[in-house]
Amino acid sequence: MSNARIDTHHRNPQDALAVVPEARVEPWRDPEWQRLWLAIESQPWRSLALIPASEGPALEFSLIVAVTLSRTGMIHLGRPLQVADATQVPLDQLVRFLSEVRRCTNDGERLLVALPPIGNSPITTSIAQTVDAALLCVLMGKMSFSQGKKTVNQVGQARFLGSAIFHPHQISQAAAAR
Repeated sequence: MSNARIDTHHRNPQDALAVVPEARVEPWRDPEWQRLWLAIESQPWRSLALIPASEGPALEFSLIVAVTLSRTGMIHLGRPLQVADATQVPLDQLVRFLSEVRRCTNDGERLLVALPPIGNSPITTSIAQTVDAALLCVLMGKMSFSQGKKTVNQVGQARFLGSAIFHPHQISQAAAAR
């Protein structure tokens, strides 16, 4: 935001400063998202589960993260990076979903899998333990530390590449850019 004073009392309208809205940077071009991408890219995986640390944010939280990371990865790699939305996969579709994940990765594709919080879905743990690795996604001020710890323990600490903390404004901007 500029501190320039806008004087609307000029005699000549062309002399007045024009208010130009600040250009938004797409999230996938933001250095913070790029740093996160490079950190997870440096680890070996073909399929990566994005798991909310706990309940609290909107159901599409991990999907927003997955889509933004996919676009960031496409800029870096120069090829598509697939996203699988598992936020609402019911139990009777679990085998079919996992079969599709295996098909994609066997065909050489890399896949980001957006999952719901463990407390919202009985299949989150199964999917997270089936894919190559996981990333714990924390929404600052909206998630419980103790529930995040429980998520890591339930999935298995060794499955996680690490965790990423997001500020609500980052997720709002990423959602708006989709």
